[in-house]
Amino acid sequence: TKTISKCYVQVTGMTCASCVANIERNLRREDGIHSILVALMAGKAEVRYNPAVIHPSAIAELIRELGFGATVMENCGEGDGILELVVRGMTCASCVHKIESTLMKTNGVLYCSVALATNKAHIKYDPEAVGPRDVIQVIKDLGFATSLVKKDRSASHLDHKQEIRQWKRSFVVSFVFCIPVMGLMIYMMVMNNQPSDAHAHHNRSSEEREVPHSSMVLDYQLLPGLSVMNFLSFLLCVPVQVFGGWHFYIQAYRALKHRTANMDVLVVLATSIAFLYSFIILLVAMAEKAKVNPVTFFDTPPMLFVFISLGRWLEHVAKGKTSEALARLISLQATEATIVTLGPDNLLLSEEQVDVELVQRGDIVKVVPGGKFPVDGRVIEGHSMVDESLITGEAMPVTKKPGSTVIAGSINQNGSLLISATHVGADTTLSQIVKLVEEAQTSKAPIQQFADKLSGYFVPFIVAVSVVTLFAWIIIGFVDFEIVEKYFLGYSESISSAEVIIRFAFQASITVLCIACPCSLGLA
Repeated sequence: TKTISKCYVQVTGMTCASCVANIERNLRREDGIHSILVALMAGKAEVRYNPAVIHPSAIAELIRELGFGATVMENCGEGDGILELVVRGMTCASCVHKIESTLMKTNGVLYCSVALATNKAHIKYDPEAVGPRDVIQVIKDLGFATSLVKKDRSASHLDHKQEIRQWKRSFVVSFVFCIPVMGLMIYMMVMNNQPSDAHAHHNRSSEEREVPHSSMVLDYQLLPGLSVMNFLSFLLCVPVQVFGGWHFYIQAYRALKHRTANMDVLVVLATSIAFLYSFIILLVAMAEKAKVNPVTFFDTPPMLFVFISLGRWLEHVAKGKTSEALARLISLQATEATIVTLGPDNLLLSEEQVDVELVQRGDIVKVVPGGKFPVDGRVIEGHSMVDESLITGEAMPVTKKPGSTVIAGSINQNGSLLISATHVGADTTLSQIVKLVEEAQTSKAPIQQFADKLSGYFVPFIVAVSVVTLFAWIIIGFVDFEIVEKYFLGYSESISSAEVIIRFAFQASITVLCIACPCSLGLA
C-alpha cells in the first residue's frame, strides 16, 4: 500500500474561483499528488501526496510556476476538525473512561477529553478519516445520548447596543448638567472682567474692598463663605459625578485591582480630586465664615465627563456598525443540510436532515430550488442557476452544471442539485470571511497598542508631577511668601499665611492633574 501524507500550502495571489480551478487542475496531473483542495478565502491548499514521489517543497514550487505565491505551512494541525459535544447519561468516571478509550481507538480521532462535571466532550479528529457524525454514532453505540453544543449563531457577542446605551446615557447626563455650569462660569468671567468702577476700589481700605461688584447676584453669600455661584455649581456637579462618572469609576476600580493604570484611572482621579478639594474648601470657608469666596473647581468634572463620554459613545457606535455587518453575514449561513445516500447510477437511497456542523467532507448534499447551500462543494448532478451575490456581488445568477463549484450561503434558484462537500464547518468561504472580519475587529491597530502602553506609564507620571508641584509650591511659599501672595487671588489678611500657601499649592497641583487628564492621547 502507498503511504499518503498530507501537507498545507499557503497560497497568495488568488483572486477568484478560476485561480482555484487552475491550481487544482494543474496539480492533479502531477505524479505523486493524490488530491488537492484549495480554499480561496483562507488562501490555503490542502494536498495529499505520496512522499516517495514528491515533497511538499516541490508542490509549493509547482504552484509558484503557475504564477502564485506559495509557502509550505509547518503547523499542519490547522486541518484538524474540532468537535464539541454534550454527552448525557454519564454517571461516573468509568463512563468517561469508556467513552475516551473507545474514541481514541477509533481511526482518525486524534484527541479526546470528556468532562463529567459539565457533560461536555472535546474531540479533535482528522476530517479525511472520520467525521462528526461517525464520532456521534460511536458514542451513541456505547449507550449515551449526545448532541452538538449549540453554537450561538446570532452573533450576540458582537452586539454593542448595551455599551452604546450606557455611554449615551452617561453623555446626556453630563451634558445636561454641564451647560448651566458653563453658563455660570462664562457669566462670571464676563462680569468680573468688566472695568466697572474696579479702579476706584483699589484706593479704599481692605474692609471696604470686600464689597462685591458686577456679578452681585452670584457672589451673594447664602451662608458666610458659601456664595450662590459655588452652591449652584456644587448642586449641578453632584449628579454628574455620580451618574455621569459611574462607568468610569467601575472601570478604574477594575484597572487598579489588576495593578494597571489606564485613562479611566486618570479621569476618575482628576474629577474626584477636583470635586473633593472644592467641597472641602467650601466647608473650610463656611467654617471660617470667610468674606472672600474661595476658588472652586466644580466646573472641571462635568466638562471632562462630557468630552470623554461623548468620545466613548461615538467609538461604540462605530464598532456597532461593523458588528452589524458581521451579524448579517453570520445570519446568511444555512442551519441545516439534507444529506443523501446514493446507490449505483446515482440512485437516491435515503436522505436525512442534519445540522450543518455535522456535514462531513465528501458527503453528498441535496439542495432544492430556493434552498441555501450549506457548505462549499462541487456539483455532481443537476443543472441550476445560483445567486452568489452575497460573496461575489454579482447580481446575475450563475449557471451550475456537474463539476462547477458552489459557495456556502449562496441561493439555489431553479433546479435541484446534488453536491459533494469539499469545505465544511469553519473552512467554508463564508466562515472564513466571518473569521477575517472578527479578527480585524478584535485585533488592535499598532498605534492603539502603543497608546495603551503609553497611558500605562503616563498615569503614574502625571500623578507624580502633580505631587511634585504640590510640594514645590509649599516649599516656595515658606521660603518666599511674596510670590504666592502675588499669584493667589482673593488673598486677605484674615487667613494665615500657612493656609494661603497650602491652598495655593493644592490649586496648582490639581490644575496639573485636571489639565493632563483628558489629554489628547486619552481622547484620541
